[in-house]
Amino acid sequence: MSRSKRWLSVAGSLLIIGSVVLSACQPAAPAVSQKLEFFSWWTAGGEAEGLNGMYEVYKAENPGIEIVNATVAGGAGTNAKAVLATRLTGGDPPDSFQVHAGLEVQTYAPEQYLEPLDDLYASEGWDKVFPSDLLTLLKYQDHYWSVPVNIHRSNVLWYNKKVLEDNGLEPAKTFDEFFAAADTLKAKGIIPLVMGTKDGWEAGHVFEDVLAGTLGADAYRGLWTGATPWTDAKVTQALENYKRMLSYVNEDNSALTWDGAGQYLIDGQGAMMIMGDWTAGWFASKKYADYGWAPPPGTQGIFVALSDSFALPKGAKNRDSALGWLKVSGSQDGQEAFNPKKGSICARTDCANDAFKTVPETYEYLTSAAQDWQRDQIVPSVVHGAASFESWATEYKDIIALFVQSGDVAGTQKSLQQACVNAGICK
Repeated sequence: MSRSKRWLSVAGSLLIIGSVVLSACQPAAPAVSQKLEFFSWWTAGGEAEGLNGMYEVYKAENPGIEIVNATVAGGAGTNAKAVLATRLTGGDPPDSFQVHAGLEVQTYAPEQYLEPLDDLYASEGWDKVFPSDLLTLLKYQDHYWSVPVNIHRSNVLWYNKKVLEDNGLEPAKTFDEFFAAADTLKAKGIIPLVMGTKDGWEAGHVFEDVLAGTLGADAYRGLWTGATPWTDAKVTQALENYKRMLSYVNEDNSALTWDGAGQYLIDGQGAMMIMGDWTAGWFASKKYADYGWAPPPGTQGIFVALSDSFALPKGAKNRDSALGWLKVSGSQDGQEAFNPKKGSICARTDCANDAFKTVPETYEYLTSAAQDWQRDQIVPSVVHGAASFESWATEYKDIIALFVQSGDVAGTQKSLQQACVNAGICK
């Protein structure tokens, strides 16, 4: 099956809610100042450096415009989304803001607070350079709401090469292999799996990859459409797998963000970490290259995907500046400047592979990710806005964050099923 059809099967199983576009009936207001207030949650090394790369392209094409970085720290937008919602409803929107492609846009009541971008897609020719599967994900009620800058992979097992080699270990392909390796590492005083759960989303991120590895691609997709009940025995097994994995995690996980925990891996005190491929950009920012990667246990041939994109709020004070930012976000120059540092692959299909050689630390990984994107089964990330409504995703994250502390498999499974019912997905 082609990549396009595979993603269409994912997108078709979702109700893509929300859209925002350049409204033809609303005349463009003249810019009141030469500024651009950009809003995101990117603060960690590779993320911030990727943004800076795109800033340079923007400044070259829009000289004299001051960029106001309104970034709010917190991985996956945990803090930024709340601030943004307050600003939108309060009539004080930034000029452009980050949103995950997919159902997440529903959170911002696009028909009320966002502008549609159909005209911009047409004028920039994006319908010809973005893959059809991604275009389907971005479209709702025949409109485009945001501009994608990348494709990320959620399910990556990062590891310290030296630590594994010194202990005669290979990346685990199955959960049994993982547990055996973890026992070996723990006996040597090495943290087998490093994790930071401070921001509340990281535990849910890891668990979505455990779900995909335990259930397989089709049953995993069904969790977000109601085709697979959360009462399924394989969900029980996924929770059991995760509970056992958590017994090998650093004890201070609740005090650390994902990158804070990642420092254990860099320092050789930890062996493995399950995190999205923005980690490659973070490693590069740390000048760390002695890492390897593999799919987490059970996810060989599965690509848990997400995409970052940018939207245009209604009432943006510097609307012309914002349109310039969106054009750069979707451009080849902008994406080639952004993605090598961010640790993601282009949303466009015409990016030059050589552009990724500008960051040697990420080049090999990104090349492999682009190849996997072409051949793997594509499934949507829930934590990063592709698989479900924000309200359902938030309940999921909260339930799994509690599970890290409680280890209550039966209670957690019951809560997940009820949350799915509350979302109107499950019966």
